[in-house]
Amino acid sequence: MQALLKFSRGVDWLNTQVGKYVIWLILGSTLVSGVNAVVRKVFNVSSNAYLEVQWYLFAASFLLAAGYTLLQGEHVKVDVISSRLSKRAQIWIDVFGFVCFLTPFCFAVLWFGIPFFWQGYVSAEMSSNAGGLMRWPVYLMLPLGFGLLLLQCWSELIKRIAFLQGLIEDPTAKKLEKTAEEELAESIRRLREAATGNGTGTPKAD
Repeated sequence: MQALLKFSRGVDWLNTQVGKYVIWLILGSTLVSGVNAVVRKVFNVSSNAYLEVQWYLFAASFLLAAGYTLLQGEHVKVDVISSRLSKRAQIWIDVFGFVCFLTPFCFAVLWFGIPFFWQGYVSAEMSSNAGGLMRWPVYLMLPLGFGLLLLQCWSELIKRIAFLQGLIEDPTAKKLEKTAEEELAESIRRLREAATGNGTGTPKAD
């Protein structure tokens, strides 16, 4: 079990790093959308590539962050019944869900998603829209995203079994840490301060 817990910590670290950086794709998608809107209104120029790169960035952020979202316990759960049960009963429900639902679902997506991506990559499939982009980069997000989600599923399963054995604290307890959104806001604030000076809003002297 100690080896499994070490594996679990490695997976948690991996998805934490992914979550920290993938959120920037949301900002990128927003900026592309804004620039596209301005260019279209002001210069009457647009392209399907602008629209598709927004979809690609959003799809990447949604899929790649699925494992991180599971790590943070932010997936939608309906706790009408389980919230009335004991903590051990809730953990057993999670174990059942990870083993009987989430793991098979991830395997099914990988089973069909990997050949789907490979076919698009080998054929160099392009968008059917005029001026569109290659399709395989967004197809790649399926196996990558669900691969990370599957790893996190196993990590959460290991932690819950360890909890049931009395080896670790409650893995479902919320930790008082900054969310990825808060870290993004903090990073933007630091960049703004670096651009304007020493955090005072006064430009640096030459």
